[in-house]
Amino acid sequence: MATLNISIPDEMRAWIDSQVESGRYANASDYLRDLIRENLTRHELIKLALIEGEKSGESTLSIKDIIQSEQSSSTE
Repeated sequence: MATLNISIPDEMRAWIDSQVESGRYANASDYLRDLIRENLTRHELIKLALIEGEKSGESTLSIKDIIQSEQSSSTE
């Protein structure tokens, strides 16, 4: 496993410490690894959504049509 030393503002360090003190994380490294895993997952999901969008082809709908469709489906 590699080691990485970083400098962060005191406020960020206090936040990390509070996350560790909450009991959810064993230490600061555990918390930071979890943040990185979440970020990697989010990037992978965005990448997959973009690929799916490219495969779906070109839409004949206008941006206004798409927004209206989304608004009407979210109120149902």
